[in-house]
Amino acid sequence: MCHQTVCLVARHLEAHGIPTMCVGSAIDIFQAGRPPRATFVDYPLGHSSGKPFDTADQLSIVRAAVAGFTRMTAPGEIQVLANRWGDDDWRAEASSTKGQDTRQPRDETPQFQLPADRSAALASGALRE
Repeated sequence: MCHQTVCLVARHLEAHGIPTMCVGSAIDIFQAGRPPRATFVDYPLGHSSGKPFDTADQLSIVRAAVAGFTRMTAPGEIQVLANRWGDDDWRAEASSTKGQDTRQPRDETPQFQLPADRSAALASGALRE
């Protein structure tokens, strides 16, 4: 889910008495979206809860976020974690407009969960052989 949407959802939930903590890696969107409280991790997008397979890193982020519920007293506060990804090579790739497209070609052939689904599509005329 995008950071902006999370900010809006958090504000709505807080308005109805449900405490929230947004965890993300786009501080500029947190600043603009003004969630009730947020934890910023300076990691590549998609890795806000830690490095893959690094349990210690993931736990430190989750623990800091949960602890923020008691430490953060001002609305709109953003805590910035000291966690570091390691090398900064990801920054160059993330800001490049010449990144490599790694998407797979779209498969236009109809896909069916069960053979009976395919048979039904054929019988209805929605699919032709």
